[in-house]
Amino acid sequence: MINVGIVGCGYWGPNLIRAFTEVSDARVIAICDISADHLAAMHRRYPALRTTTNFDDLLAAPDLDAIVIATPVATHFDFAMAALRSHRHVLVEKPMASSSDDAARLVDEAARQRLTLMVDHPFIYSSAVRKIGELIRAGDLGDLYYYDSVRINLGRFQSDVNVLWDLAAHDLSILDYLIGTPPARISATGARHLEDTAHNIAYLTLFYDSGLLAHAHVNWLAPLKVRRTLIGGSRRMIVYDELEPSEKVKIYDSGAAPSANDDVSREMRIGYRTGDMWAPRLEVKDALETAAAHFIACIAAGTPPLSGGESGLRVVRQLEAATQSLYADGRPVPIVAEQRK
Repeated sequence: MINVGIVGCGYWGPNLIRAFTEVSDARVIAICDISADHLAAMHRRYPALRTTTNFDDLLAAPDLDAIVIATPVATHFDFAMAALRSHRHVLVEKPMASSSDDAARLVDEAARQRLTLMVDHPFIYSSAVRKIGELIRAGDLGDLYYYDSVRINLGRFQSDVNVLWDLAAHDLSILDYLIGTPPARISATGARHLEDTAHNIAYLTLFYDSGLLAHAHVNWLAPLKVRRTLIGGSRRMIVYDELEPSEKVKIYDSGAAPSANDDVSREMRIGYRTGDMWAPRLEVKDALETAAAHFIACIAAGTPPLSGGESGLRVVRQLEAATQSLYADGRPVPIVAEQRK
């Protein structure tokens, strides 16, 4: 049994508390938050939990094996490093840190201490994204042409990160899982519409050596919530809608190719294929509970997590490149060889 402490009980922390209470080999024994009201609300739901407003109490607890961090991004490094140095395994909410230097230091410390370091990139633990990964690796889509995502909603505006670090981090982690190779260049444009706030809308483009073009539209100032991604390949195409109650993944046997008929005019030398659509059966399983169980299993077995520290570091490096491009009016920023490892 792995004893878990969780710091941060505001927006995402309660979801992590719920997820870890569902893992048979884990036991949440302590939670921490600077807000006494947040702690009281959690204690009413989970009366057996120890509560504290002092993070040092978690570090001093002799019965704690792992610490889960669900606090603002600016605090991730300090909390995670302190936990690692106290010889606790760490799961940290995305993005892993507010700079690649800090993220790299966490990776190095976890390796030195021989501890599990995992980043909460929840979508790669969803049945939908896992199925898409299976299809891509099996070659069912053929050569990948594009990844086109819309990830928008009304709020929540954050004080320490812009919309890229909040919402586009999901797409970067999904692409890291699906493609397995970082992009060669990144471009981003965006705007801030409210005074004294970070960029609330952005358009992110990633250029891959394979020719794949990936694009993500992220926005905190939209009248509705959309989580829809199109993936196009030379053989088939996918529509992935996370908000669909069923049939989240739809596969279309559709595409286009040069016509073999030399007699047609230049404008007609494209042959279009419109075939069947089908929706694969997906396992009904909570992605966050899957991620929590994976974290505990990796601790027990000493195996690297699917979204380990190296994956989190790659995402942070790409977010830094995107932010650099954002302030340079969209100028593409290369991801150099050392950063792409």
